[in-house]
Amino acid sequence: MGQPTLGIIIGNRGFFPTELCEEGRAKILKVFEEEGIKPIVLSEEDSPFGTTEDFAAARKCADLFRANRDDIIGVVVTLPNFGEEGPIASALRWAELNVPVLIQATPDNVNFMTIKHRRDSFCGKMSTCNNLKQFGIKYSLTTLHTVDPESESFRKDLRNFVATCRVVKGLKHARLGMIGARPAAFNTVRFSEKLFERAGISVDTIDLSEVFGRIERLKNDDPALVAKLDTMKAYLNIKGVPSEALVKMAKFGTVVDQWMEAEGLIASAVQCWTAIEEYYGVVPCTMMSMMSNNLMPSACETDIAGVVGMSAMVFASGKPSALADWNNNYGDDPNKGVLFHCSNLPKDFFAETPNMDYQEIIAGTVGKNNTYGTVVGRVKAAPFTYTRVSTDDFEGKIKVYLGEGTLTKDPLQTFGGYGVFEIPNLQGLLHYICENGFEHHIAVNISQVADAVSEALGKYLGWDVYHHKA
Repeated sequence: MGQPTLGIIIGNRGFFPTELCEEGRAKILKVFEEEGIKPIVLSEEDSPFGTTEDFAAARKCADLFRANRDDIIGVVVTLPNFGEEGPIASALRWAELNVPVLIQATPDNVNFMTIKHRRDSFCGKMSTCNNLKQFGIKYSLTTLHTVDPESESFRKDLRNFVATCRVVKGLKHARLGMIGARPAAFNTVRFSEKLFERAGISVDTIDLSEVFGRIERLKNDDPALVAKLDTMKAYLNIKGVPSEALVKMAKFGTVVDQWMEAEGLIASAVQCWTAIEEYYGVVPCTMMSMMSNNLMPSACETDIAGVVGMSAMVFASGKPSALADWNNNYGDDPNKGVLFHCSNLPKDFFAETPNMDYQEIIAGTVGKNNTYGTVVGRVKAAPFTYTRVSTDDFEGKIKVYLGEGTLTKDPLQTFGGYGVFEIPNLQGLLHYICENGFEHHIAVNISQVADAVSEALGKYLGWDVYHHKA
């Protein structure tokens, strides 16, 4: 996902010992280097130790940030002492970055509380936050009110903050592709294109007839098609799958790849139930799995809202997301259930290389030979994050619920892509889903990024977020 770039504002109140700022600058730059983050910060020639201690330094800081606005995804305000809240807030206002901001305050040492050593960052952080609130600038806090920048606690906060920044930047100007029309039997995936557009997320569309038309024009020796077929054969176990079905899948994938590249799309949602099977003769699951595994999420049944949730977690974690169903209870355990899809789950979700097979659910309707291409196997046991994005036309809001759980090793024999999950207070979550009319689809990611995604979607994008916890 590339090296992240963050701006740094070093706060300073002049009558505090200057060596605190010298030490603070060295520490925060050391942490940035060790965490693989590129810093944009005033030099020691711009102001004492590159601090923002007055309005002249604030203007320099704002100019520096504006010059790097295409790269900066967030700003860290570090307070080695009390800091001057006015210049800090003004620098952020004048820079006009509109990115997440993290406030860090360095703790005092109780053994060094004389005028030569005392920081008062504990108090200064409150003043800085008060000013940012007055200025209308959104900001994030560290887990601990004061925290050493070299501590593991701050490093964890910093990693979460980077994840939040990536979600905000990634979704603000995202372009998504909708391939085909919403299946008639899936009213549940209706969404408001206008609400997403207002949030900065655009949806481009292409009809299945146009996809099929482009496939007809695609020559069998086209280099892109040959490469796609080779990649697909190496991606899954394909034993027993007819060669003509493999070629059809590769053609579909090639056309979709070319369309998405031409339109600058980062993710897709595909109509599959059951037009592609009836009129083209395969399921698109493998192609969608491959895209998701390459961090270009692809959702079933034209579930654009679902792929927004998938994309948010990809930005946060740098790992593939999948779209699945909250599908079954697991015995009598109130906190366990079965996660399932036909499936198009990414390869990285499985402990072993999954098999390509046919879609058992609709094979009886359209014929087995028209349903090859599903990705079949059990997902690996691991912690995971789940996110559901939905648009509420009646209230004019984008709503979200999210949380974390565990994919378990509990025994289960079934078909498709599946696994057993455990979520604390699952019954409470299910009540929330049903009471609020959320969809049955859920985006999942094998990572723990719920805090980062919640902060991004709720605080910075202004969506209505419910973070489910025990």
